[in-house]
Amino acid sequence: MSVEQLEGRESREHEPLLDFPLSRRGDVLPEECAWLREKAPVARVRTLTGDRAWLVSSYALAKQVLEDERFSLKDTANAGVPRQYALTIPPEVVNNMGNINSAGLRNAVMKALNPRQKELQDWLRATAGELVDQLLAEGGPADLRAGFADPFSAALHARVLGVPFEDWRRLMSGLDVAFMTAREPFADSALNWYKDVGYFVEQLKAQLALPSEERTGLLGRFADLREADPESAHLTDDMFATVAVSLFGAGAVSTSAFLVLAVLALLQRPELIGYLRAHPERLGGAVDELLRWNLSVGDGLPRLATADVQVGDVLVKEGELVLVLLEGANFDPEAFEDPDVLDLEREGPNPNLAFGAGRHFCPASALGRAHAEIALEVLVERLPGLRLAVPAENLVWRTGFIKRLPERLPVAW
Repeated sequence: MSVEQLEGRESREHEPLLDFPLSRRGDVLPEECAWLREKAPVARVRTLTGDRAWLVSSYALAKQVLEDERFSLKDTANAGVPRQYALTIPPEVVNNMGNINSAGLRNAVMKALNPRQKELQDWLRATAGELVDQLLAEGGPADLRAGFADPFSAALHARVLGVPFEDWRRLMSGLDVAFMTAREPFADSALNWYKDVGYFVEQLKAQLALPSEERTGLLGRFADLREADPESAHLTDDMFATVAVSLFGAGAVSTSAFLVLAVLALLQRPELIGYLRAHPERLGGAVDELLRWNLSVGDGLPRLATADVQVGDVLVKEGELVLVLLEGANFDPEAFEDPDVLDLEREGPNPNLAFGAGRHFCPASALGRAHAEIALEVLVERLPGLRLAVPAENLVWRTGFIKRLPERLPVAW
């Protein structure tokens, strides 16, 4: 909906102001964002399922919702509640970190997600270099998503979890179904989920068959727990596998989508590639700024109100759905100076909400940052002439998916 159309409408409590989600393009900020933030920072919208929700678009109110435990992620999976789209994974998986904590697995998971593990960063750098070698050998134009971003993200998560990298295509293809955003549930989403759980059960058994000193990744830690810790006896293979498949899914799709859109943002501003090549010490700050700039979360962060809560001028009632619009919050001039400028020299803290906030702040944020820094370091060093091989308006953006994502990212160098 255009801003002119929005100007002609009044947001009433029982009348949606607009349909949500907004544009699926991940390289152009939806024009509604600034208007919503200024005129209706808590706006009534209609979701893909036809349900009503409150869309929160200012930084301060978004942070309030994400940090207030009366807004629940777990309860968005309850039966009969308003939804942003149909649930395509088992309801209990929505609260994955809560399940990990209640099962006593947090320590093992957080150790596996630590980017400072011995040799991990050197291994990531070598893997990125090998993927670039393959691109160079095949020649351009090449699809940077299929040839670099997807396999590099899958490689990280395969290593962290302790599964063979050569299975990456099979695992990534499962995510294409797992993270569809559909109006209605569809039967084969469950088939897809349990196929992937079955895969991780077999990988856990493979780790159990190894001597303890040869086990790797989170599944190797789980195998050690199974053998050594009597308190883990209540944990089944399916429970361990569910944790692993959830971490792979959420991690691989997020890191790949971020990396694709970060590279696209740089390709549209070629001088920034030269800047990063000349100033590799700025990569950490650049990743933070690219995270703020990133538009990969296309459907908002969902929370269900478990009590009546005042949010800005709106009293959100118990049982109502709230969606946090990251592209509103992260471009809010009240929180970021000149937010419409991609400034890789931005000074001071960059308190963007790309990894969420509050109880559900992403536990793999440090790992995700390390992954992106190494990827960009290798790309700008090895491919200084990297450029978009097609006009940006010709990119094909995926519909019906949890991330804004181009189907291909053709590049040359």
